[in-house]
Amino acid sequence: MEYRNLGRSGLKVSEVALGGWETYGINQDASAMVREIVTAAYEGGVNFFDQADIYAKGRSEELMGAALREFPRHTLVISSKVYWPMSDDVNDRGLSRKHILHSIDGSLRRLGTDHLDIYFAHRYDPDVPMEEIVMAFDQVIRDGKALYWGTSMWPAARIAQAVEFARANGLHAPVTEQPEYSMIRRDRVEGEILPYTEGAGVGLVVWSPLAMGLLTGKYDAGKPEGARLTEKENWGKNFLTEENIQKVRDLKPIADDLGITRAQLALAWILRQKGVSSVITGATKVQQIEDTVKAAGVRLSSDVIEQIESILKR
Repeated sequence: MEYRNLGRSGLKVSEVALGGWETYGINQDASAMVREIVTAAYEGGVNFFDQADIYAKGRSEELMGAALREFPRHTLVISSKVYWPMSDDVNDRGLSRKHILHSIDGSLRRLGTDHLDIYFAHRYDPDVPMEEIVMAFDQVIRDGKALYWGTSMWPAARIAQAVEFARANGLHAPVTEQPEYSMIRRDRVEGEILPYTEGAGVGLVVWSPLAMGLLTGKYDAGKPEGARLTEKENWGKNFLTEENIQKVRDLKPIADDLGITRAQLALAWILRQKGVSSVITGATKVQQIEDTVKAAGVRLSSDVIEQIESILKR
């Protein structure tokens, strides 16, 4: 495993991380599976484990937290997120000071830890003044309940606003942004986010780097039963186009020549970006995380990047 600084902070995160979105907590009998996958990730050098309170309404935090408690806390980087409604209560949502300060306690309880390493604002909240958002996250850090904070799926202009307000007022600024980024979904990050975050020292930790599994090649011959994009019609409609599937097929000879899988190729392609600190992968099988962790340290030559781009930009 290779490790990178989280943006301009001193925190080191594994190039490949394990996340719990759409994975843990949907099946209430998943504790043994989660423990096996988390253990395999940890033994493979993963130190960064990503969660959110909304994932399976807290159950995902509980399952991953129970597995992580088997390892020394100082060796782990644990994150969670706040924003989405957790109940019908009018204040149990968004990025108000009230919701942020209440929600951190719930995440800590479910994860079974006394602090998060990173606490994310899961979306930007236009109904709350930026001053209130930044000051609330700053208090979370000053209270010792989180060590760093970040944003997720925020517009670049809002990330800049948060950073500038924090730095101008002696507050803790966000050190990371968590966007969707993959070979299939690249325009927003490359055109809007990276041009600001890289210069500002805000590191990216990327979600859906395998385009919901499309980039692994599992959809080469159709839609396998039980696969995520097969089950999720809206996601599948966006990803499972014949054009995208053919691009993934055409990437196979490049991966084969390098002696790696297409999943590893897709992750290494993202990690070529200096502004990216980590790629957050999901896994429902031990073999999946054992495969993806091997992307750490893979460096693609300029010739290989050129071959990949000739396929992606068709």
